Amino acid sequence: MSTNREPIGVIGTGYVGLVTAAGFAELGNEVYCVDIDSEKIEGLKNGQIPIWEPGLEELIAKHRDRLHFSTNLSDALEHARLLFVAVGTPPTYSGDADLSAVNAVVDAMPPSDQHALVMKSTVPVGTGETIKRVFREQGKAGFRYVSCPEFLKEGSAIKDFLEPDRVVVGDDGDWAGDAVVELYAPLGAELVRTDIKSAEMVKLASNAFLATKISFINEIANVCEETGADVVEVAKGMGLDNRIGPKFLQAGIGFGGSCFPKDVTALKQLAGNSGYHFQLLNSVIEVNELQKRRVIAKLEKHLGKLVDKKIALLGLAFKPNTDDMREASSLVLSSRLQAAGAHVRAYDPVAEEEARKLIRGVSFKSTALDAIEGADAVVLVTEWPEFAELDLVEVKNAMAGDLLVDGRNLFDPGQVRDAGLLYEGVGRASSAAHQEV
Repeated sequence: MSTNREPIGVIGTGYVGLVTAAGFAELGNEVYCVDIDSEKIEGLKNGQIPIWEPGLEELIAKHRDRLHFSTNLSDALEHARLLFVAVGTPPTYSGDADLSAVNAVVDAMPPSDQHALVMKSTVPVGTGETIKRVFREQGKAGFRYVSCPEFLKEGSAIKDFLEPDRVVVGDDGDWAGDAVVELYAPLGAELVRTDIKSAEMVKLASNAFLATKISFINEIANVCEETGADVVEVAKGMGLDNRIGPKFLQAGIGFGGSCFPKDVTALKQLAGNSGYHFQLLNSVIEVNELQKRRVIAKLEKHLGKLVDKKIALLGLAFKPNTDDMREASSLVLSSRLQAAGAHVRAYDPVAEEEARKLIRGVSFKSTALDAIEGADAVVLVTEWPEFAELDLVEVKNAMAGDLLVDGRNLFDPGQVRDAGLLYEGVGRASSAAHQEV
């Protein structure tokens, strides 16, 4: 990529910040990354990447000379006029977004008519308007503001940055918006240039819709279990309709991660704070929680009371190809299983270190077969590719019991049954039902 590109600043070296920084470095930009966490910054200077994302470590190493890490905001201000804000906006107890980190960034900005904040963090609609008002009150009216939401999927974030399906830029029609559009121009993506509030809403609405699609197919899966239909076949038939499409029609035990739960709740709260009751999103959230409880019910259906039962969880991260444990289904399952008296052992190829920070009372194993050894039941929680390669006969021989609960419909039910195991998927007829036919 060309190096004849303007330098940029990135404030926040978490997931979004690092991927954004690495992506722009790949495009040829000098990138000045700032974070208040001095330990993290020192690690980054030494090539230590604090998150696990395929290809990220290699890309940062490739562009080490273009990536600059500091705890001092003045380094970014000195070299860059566009400052991309990628700080955390976690939910508060009320469900509203915690904007304290965003507000700290705003307060730290000096008066300037040569700089612009470019908001990557997911924020409520109206945040940009508030920030511009604060700038005016603080005598910093010349500071520009742009909303440029991120649409990165964990596990494929580098590809998503370099090959986006759209770039959304919300601005006031000034130089800052023009500059952001120019930055993304080499990617050749569809551009949506709009007002700031609409750009803010695009991110929330997109994630809320995808979460709704997941909860919908999970509801269909639950009906399939009652009627004997197979949700995999149903989803295939639905997805071939180009008005619907096949993506996010994979039934399972619910969505998690850093975006969907937070953004669905944030949009529901935003609507409520604005005087509108967003009834659909209440149902989306409720269905997502109920999916996890159904796993417990399936275990109890075959095992009875779970006291002293040994349950193996395969996968802990909220999805494959990430170590992100935020809102992961394994958190709820491990807690509820232990509350029911079960002994839980678990294996994840990447997320164990993060899981240990959040999960107590679980025996972590170094391989899938170690977790399965002596188990009364196995629950597939995260569809890591290595689990699809398991020898199911070997799995059966290693277990004390014979129940496999496939929480992501990863396995072929016939192959599971042929190995001598009982199969419980999501939205698929159980082994027992098939054997009665």
